Amino acid sequence: MTGNPADTQIEAARLTELLEPTVASHQLVLEEVEVRRVGDQRIVHVVVDVAEGTEGIVLDQVAEVSRSISEALDKDPHDTSDAYELEVSSPGTSRPLTLTRHWRRNVGRMVKVNLIGEDNITGRLTEVDDAGITIIPEITVKKGMKPKVGEARTLEFGSIRRGHVEVEFSRAEQAELAELELDEDDENAEA
Repeated sequence: MTGNPADTQIEAARLTELLEPTVASHQLVLEEVEVRRVGDQRIVHVVVDVAEGTEGIVLDQVAEVSRSISEALDKDPHDTSDAYELEVSSPGTSRPLTLTRHWRRNVGRMVKVNLIGEDNITGRLTEVDDAGITIIPEITVKKGMKPKVGEARTLEFGSIRRGHVEVEFSRAEQAELAELELDEDDENAEA
């Protein structure tokens, strides 16, 4: 296999077919297979995700499926025997929300939605069904002021170009403070 982008795309498609049953045997979904060349090194990057209706992927699941993927690649009858580096990961917050199950797993989170023919909307994802999503938009105000909350809006999937999760540092800080308060309450109860 050369470093030609078309060759790596063909190889990625072939490996996707090869690896889907292996990933499915772990009750996971194969999101993507990417093949890259860095010098003489072939890098196979596999993104796996949880099936719909389950919480989130855990590190142990990634480790188990990584071993199985490695075994499947080693037994691949069509492999060129070139050395490869295997990277297995779960989708990060920067990955676009493209499928209904991606949106469902992020209910309650802040999302940015790029709409066709309209301005982008950022807000709290409150509901997802087969037709679209419901979002409570945040209306930006003057710098330094807390955003206002708009009226809930239902958006059909056909009107959404793409979406992604917005990382909320303030919510993480609030969770940490709440955890600290719980720890202090436990200590006070013991005293």
